[in-house]
This record gives sequence, structure tokens and C-alpha cells, in this order.
Amino acid sequence: MRLKTSLLKEPKHILYSLIEMEHKELVSCVGWTTADELYSCSDDHQIMKWNPLTSETTRVVKLPDDVYPIDLHWFPRSIGGKKQSHAESFVLTSSDGKFHLISKLGRVEKSVEAHCGAVLAGRWNYEGSALVTVGEDGQVKIWSKSGMLRSTLAQQGSPVYSVAWGPDSEKVLYTSGKQLIIKPLQPNAKVLQWKAHDGLILKTDWNSVNDLILSAGEDCKYKVWDSYGRVLYSSQLHEYPITSIAWAVDGELFAVGSFNTLRLCDKTGWSYSLEKPNTGSIFNISWSIDGTQLAGACGNGHVIFAHIVEQRWEWKNLEITLIKRRTMKVHDVINDAEDSLEFRDRVIKASLDYGYLVVSTSLQCYVFSTKNWNTPLIFDLKEGTVSLILQAERHFLLVDGGGLYLYSYEGRLISSPKYPGMRTDILNAQTVSLSNDTLAVKDKADEKVIYIFEALSGKPLGDGKPLTHQTEIVEVALDQKGLTSERKIAFIDKNRDLYITSVKRFGKEQKIVKIGTMVQTLAWNDSSNILCGIQDTRFTVWYYPNTVYVDKDLLPKTLYEKDGSEFSKNPQIVRFVGNQVTIRRADGSLVHLNVSPYPGILHDYVRASRWEDAVRLCRFVKDQTLWACLAAMAVASKDMATAEIAYAAIGEIDKVQYINSIKDLPSRESRMAHMLLFSGNTREAETLLLQSGLIYQAIQVNINLYNWDRALELAVKHKTHVDTVLAYRQKFLEDFGKKETKKRFLQYAEGVSV
Repeated sequence: MRLKTSLLKEPKHILYSLIEMEHKELVSCVGWTTADELYSCSDDHQIMKWNPLTSETTRVVKLPDDVYPIDLHWFPRSIGGKKQSHAESFVLTSSDGKFHLISKLGRVEKSVEAHCGAVLAGRWNYEGSALVTVGEDGQVKIWSKSGMLRSTLAQQGSPVYSVAWGPDSEKVLYTSGKQLIIKPLQPNAKVLQWKAHDGLILKTDWNSVNDLILSAGEDCKYKVWDSYGRVLYSSQLHEYPITSIAWAVDGELFAVGSFNTLRLCDKTGWSYSLEKPNTGSIFNISWSIDGTQLAGACGNGHVIFAHIVEQRWEWKNLEITLIKRRTMKVHDVINDAEDSLEFRDRVIKASLDYGYLVVSTSLQCYVFSTKNWNTPLIFDLKEGTVSLILQAERHFLLVDGGGLYLYSYEGRLISSPKYPGMRTDILNAQTVSLSNDTLAVKDKADEKVIYIFEALSGKPLGDGKPLTHQTEIVEVALDQKGLTSERKIAFIDKNRDLYITSVKRFGKEQKIVKIGTMVQTLAWNDSSNILCGIQDTRFTVWYYPNTVYVDKDLLPKTLYEKDGSEFSKNPQIVRFVGNQVTIRRADGSLVHLNVSPYPGILHDYVRASRWEDAVRLCRFVKDQTLWACLAAMAVASKDMATAEIAYAAIGEIDKVQYINSIKDLPSRESRMAHMLLFSGNTREAETLLLQSGLIYQAIQVNINLYNWDRALELAVKHKTHVDTVLAYRQKFLEDFGKKETKKRFLQYAEGVSV
């Protein structure tokens, strides 16, 4: 992926003085209104309007001679779910201590005296309900939408060069010399402050989708931080101070500007491309709303435009590259065949998976089958700027500013799930997951909640209550195969613990089970329910995660672990297709890992109930891990004969004996109940026995588990075998030489002769 840059021949921001001399005046700030229209302001007091497609420029307005613009920010487009088609007004800060609210046509609606000395930056919050300004006087001020002062958030002795809102508009990040400070709007909340650079910090930005912070300094470095002030990436030294830095809207990329330098970087910090345009210093970078292009305000009077080309998508034997804004090249690496795909409008997002390529342009969505590139299916989009495409085997999800839309590969709209307080602009691949029958979305308002929807109807699943965890959730992933009733969701929480739970919940509290710690990243396999992840420094594969619900002690035996130190710090799993895992290291390079193909084959056999073939496979491979997986799968499917063979193979003799004893039980119900007991589901086993009228067995189960109170309760309730319970209890106490202390037992012991 790289940036294709363009500069006009002559700088448009030129000031003509009396003697017709040419001054090349620096451009101080730029901002996009739509994906094809940019405003720029310069020290020549002019506001210009640009159209990068037609290279047209028009002057919007000439400001008074004493107004030198410094920063510009457009009023946000989406307010309360209502989208305006384009931004209507912007805030312009200037060197005379004022900020100006200016309409799109260039009319100055209001000028406000804000700071002593220059106003160095001004930013609207995401809702457009408040504005923050910072100045040379070291003050950080919050203003209402109409320009009335609400509060002075902070005061310090040195100028504040840059400011950014937190994702929830509850906190403000600003610079203070070499320090970064995060200050909540609540008066007594804790302030976070840390030393970020060895020189002055010139620019900072905070992304609402990934919650990461960028900073750029005079020490010629740029850095990426998380919202707790921990450094995730620190760049090497550049030749010149970094003068600008900015996130793309979706938080996947950011751009860095310096003297004659423009860099495109991944969110983890490594650099995709480096351009050396003739611009002077780039003082300000603004990304277009669809994230496909950016503009930079240059010190030599130019405005530089750059759009992203050479993005790549890979799947199995196909490699697809965006070579121009509207052209893709398809390369099949097996037979070296090449195809070219042309689009009417520019490509915004694309996704390649499960044998389909889904491409969204600014107005349409194209669906190509990888078997036939000539006849795509095309349908129009309501909203235009698609921010995320997710694919499953049977359908795909489009996310845009207006909502979530699930389409079949034939282009039919299947459903459009909604939940209260939905903000779709901040969803990404980590917070949304799609499978053939289920959609899971992590909420932003309450980060401990996952909303789970039925894909076909768009309605909440089960009893309609979302899944709630005790700490904030970072990443969610649904498994892709198997029955809907057994669909599992894996998620990582803020403490980096990995949990798994069942998606279907009918009233009863489904256990959320922890299966890993310090997990950085995870992915489900596309063709069987195998989960892989990187925990701490180890690459781990959970061949059959469902084991935790069948036989918890068996889980460690069903894992594959490998040393992951070769992946360096903060690696990300890109995909897990077939038996190949692709991992992106922190320096951007891709590493391919192969895992054993046998567990995948075993999953297929079990799904088709081919138990004999499964046993044959395990005998052929002679691997303890595989036998352990088969044992758990067999118990889950209630196939006790196979379970017995598999447990014997891994030497779990006690379990083999228990399974044998289950086989000899007379009635089907009691066999089922003991299988449930085997998996540790005592409540369900007891309920099943009581429903079948096997009251004595239910009591006996509780006695065997030393649940004395429950055993007595059942005996008294059903008026039977009270004496049996008391006898067992008495023998138990005698064996341990103890006296009876429970009141209920004493009470019944007097009334019942044993």
C-alpha cells in the first residue's frame, strides 16, 4: 500500500503586494467537506476551495488583513443519527486570539475573543455539542456550539500546541511541552499525565474507533500510545521535526508530515510508504471522510493531495491489488492468470473471503464470485461511505454511518439489526463478528456488553438480553461452523483474558469460561471450529474449545503450543484459513504458520457422525492431542463407545470405568443423566432424573456428591427415602469421627428411626 501524491504546478496561495511581487505564503490548515471538496486557509488571508478530481480551485473569501489562520475544523456531519450530506460550517482559529465560526459560503457568523496570544488549535467534539480551543496563553477552554464559554479546563505556563477529544467526548487530550495530558471534563476526576517526547510536542490525535493516541514532536519522532499512556510504537529519528500527524477516520491508518516528507503508517506504527514531495514542511494533514485520500497544508504555499493505491487482499491462491482509484488487478498465483476489474466510481472498501470479493465504491456495492470475474452483481448503496465489510460463508455485512446491513451474496438485503444507542461509525473488525446464523456487536456505550442478533431476522437472539461480562471487552469473534444451537463466541477483555461462551441462552445463565490469559490477538478457523491466538509469547491453538463444557480437565491436552518469540512485540493474527495462519509482526512483515491438518479432518468426521473413521484417523496419527479432542467430541455428541476408546488411549482409566458403569444403567434417562454428570452439569442431571420420576436416583446423585442439604430437601419434598439420606449422613460422620451440627438433620433424626 502506498500514497500517490499530486501537487499543482503553481501554488494557489500567493499574495500580490503593490509592486506585484510574488510571495509564496504558507498554507496553515486544510479540511474536507465531502469526499471531493477541500477548504484550505493560508497566511495570505484567503480561504480556498479545491476539487482534487477536476483540479479546480476557487476563492471562497478573503479574511481581514490582521487575521492569520492557524487551525480549521469542520462541524461534524452526523448528529444524533441524522446525517447531513455535507458539513455546513467550520471553526477557524487565528493568531489574533480569536476563533471564528464561518459558514460554508465564507460568511463569518461569529468571532469570539478566546485567548491572549494566538489560538493554536480548535476542535469540535464528536457530537458537535462542544468546542475546545487551546492557545499560546497555556489555557484549554470548552465552548458551547454557539460560541459561549462553558469552562476553562486547564491553565499552564507554556503554550498548548495541539488538542484532541477522547472517543466518548468525556475527556480532552492536550500537549504541555514534552508532556501529554488527558483531562476528563468532570471536575474531580483523575488526570493522566506522562512524558511523551524529548522535545516539544507539536501535534497529537486520538482516534475514536481504536482508542489509540498519536503524538509528533520536535525530537523528530512520532509515537503511538494507548489511552492509558503506554507506548505501543516509537519511530526512528527523522531528519526534521514532525510537524503534523493525523488518523484516518476508521483508525486503520495514519499519516505523518514533516519537511518534504509524507508517510503512510499502519495503526500499529510501522510504515507502508514514504513520499518525498517538494512541499516544505507539512503543517496540517486532513483525511477525507471515506479514508481513501488525504490533503496536506504545505509551507511553500502548495496543498498536497494523496490517495491510497496498491492496497492488497489475499485469499487462498488469489491476490487482488488496487492499482488505480477505480481499477483492481486479480492475480491467480497457481496458473498466473490475470484479470482487471473496472469500477465506475472510486473504490472505498473491499473484502475477499469465502470465494467472494465484495467491493464498495462511493455509490455502489459490487459482489464478484472468484469463479467468474466478468459478471459482478451490483446494487446501489443508500449511504455511500461504507466503513467496514465483514464476510461469512453465506452472507456479508456492510457497516456505514446509518446502520448495519446484512446482504446475501445474491445482493438481497437480509436484515438490518439495531440496538439502543447504536453508533456504527466506531465499529471495526475487532468489535463486530459475523457467522452464518449470528451477528455479535460490542457496544461502545457500555463496553461490558455484547449484543447478539439472529442474522436472518435481525432480532436479538434468545431471550433478547445481551451478553454481559464483568470487565470491559476488547475483541469479539464467533466460530464459523457447526449447528446454530452450538454457536460459540470467544472474546478478550481489558485484562487480556480469553473467555468462551455459548451464544444461545434460554433463561439459564450460561457459563462464561476462561480459556487463556495475556491473549494479544485471536482468530477462528474458516472451515472448522478451531481457535488460534497468541498468549504472552506463545502461539496457541485450541483444537476443540468446546472441551471446557464437556470435560474441563481435558482442555490442556487439546492444545497445541509453539514458541512465539519470532513474532516480536504486539503481533496480530490476520487470518486463519484452512491450516495456514497468517500473522503480521510489529514491523509489518507477514509470517505464515502451518498447523496440523488432522484436527480439521477430525472435526469434519465428527460433524458427519463418522465415528469409526475418526477413531481410525487417531490411530493412524498416534497423537495424544488428537485423542483428547476425540474424547471430548464423543462425550459432547453422547457417543460413549468412541469416548471409551479415546479416554483409554490417553490413559484416563477412571473415566473409562465411569463410562462403562454408565453403559450398564437400565434406563435411557439415567444414562443421559450420568452423561450430564460426567460433564459436570449436576443441576441438569438432577432435573432430568426428577422429570423422569427417578427420585431415588436424584437423591443418590446428591449423596454421592456430598450435597447433603439438597439430598435431604429432595427426600422431604417427595416424602420418600428420608431415612436413607440420614443413614448415609450418619455413616459419613462416623467415618470421620464428627458430630452432627446441621439443625435440619438433627430435627429429622429425632423423628425418624434409622
